[in-house]
Amino acid sequence: MTRLEEARAGKITAEFKEAALAEGKTPEEIRSGIADGTIIITRSTLRPHIKPLAVGAGLKTKVNANIGSSEDIVDPQVELKKLHAAVSAGADAVMDLSTGGMTNGGIDDIRRLILKESPVPIGTVPLYQAAATARHKKKSFVELTNEEFFEAVETHAADGVDFITVHSGINKSALSKLKKEGRTMGIVSRGGALTAEWMKHTGNENPFFEDFDRIIEISKKYDLTLSLGDGLRPGSINDATDSAQIEELSTLGELGRRATEAGVQVMIEGPGHVPLNEIEANVVLQKSLCNNAPFYVLGPLVTDIAPGYDHITAAIGGAIAAAKGADFLCYVTPSEHLRLPTVEDVKEGVIATRIAAHAGDLAKGVVGAAEMDLKMSQARKRLDWEAQINLSIDPERAREFRASSPPSDDDVCTMCGGLCAIKIGG
Repeated sequence: MTRLEEARAGKITAEFKEAALAEGKTPEEIRSGIADGTIIITRSTLRPHIKPLAVGAGLKTKVNANIGSSEDIVDPQVELKKLHAAVSAGADAVMDLSTGGMTNGGIDDIRRLILKESPVPIGTVPLYQAAATARHKKKSFVELTNEEFFEAVETHAADGVDFITVHSGINKSALSKLKKEGRTMGIVSRGGALTAEWMKHTGNENPFFEDFDRIIEISKKYDLTLSLGDGLRPGSINDATDSAQIEELSTLGELGRRATEAGVQVMIEGPGHVPLNEIEANVVLQKSLCNNAPFYVLGPLVTDIAPGYDHITAAIGGAIAAAKGADFLCYVTPSEHLRLPTVEDVKEGVIATRIAAHAGDLAKGVVGAAEMDLKMSQARKRLDWEAQINLSIDPERAREFRASSPPSDDDVCTMCGGLCAIKIGG
């Protein structure tokens, strides 16, 4: 039985109890949420040594970090450093989006190394495996067969990946709508663009849509969580919440229902570049169309004009999305739109997104969130600098800043010195 089937049968497993303890919930609340599809626990049956990660309604907003090689930069050891940086900074999950190579430290080696080393759930996009396979066979991606698409999914599942993104919502109908729409940026999802190009070249329907039951079959075999990808997400503020995006979302809702009915856990991916005034509507729409399945959002980025600072634009949007009901935030790093992230970029992205997630949890009234801020305020009132540093989201940076400008009086900081309002006010 999958964990979804166990939940529906009324069983409370050790895994449910462990997740409940981490979330400040009862095991029955976790079981009930999994049974109705509003909560997922993502952990492969092949990786029982990692902690189960619960995502969904009423739980703490989780944070994902993307790492992985590119065609230009392939170094497994660097990707391992990124993994450890992400986990140390507090990422709840990591996605390996490697696209570079099939040999000499290529995507297979990197994925398996990350799976071996990671203490948190790992997600992947098997379509990238298919693309790398095509290059290895010296043929174009559009020459891949349907079978090769599914072989990539099976490979990742058999390696022990905990969740996978599949772009099953892109179909001929959605692409027709996209063409009529006349977007500023077109398709910006790498998986979405590859799928659309394959469909255009072959004239065939998307295999991951047409034969979605096969995706369900593989996922059920490994109790693999499906993250239904938003291949038509907007990559420009000007394209946000258009008819192509909504059509794909509606399709994802239908596919998600099919998967959960079959006993497979599902979360739904969302945009993208979205202006502040449309974020709440996007969350409400996803929850409505997708049976309140957990919502996994990239950002959203609230403006297009901040390359070098897109971890900030994404954190702004992520905080609003989380406050309105998004469950899982995919980080954005300062190098978004500019380069492959460095180890330091990974840390910066995770911290910014954790701040957004926590801000959302405060607004949602998630158990334990307000207590964290209260403890910090009490430490500030006491002028207890060590407690303030330890309670901060990034103690290392807080300590560096404090040490870099030592005050003449240890009770205060160099901002106000003897004019410290807290010290004067008592």
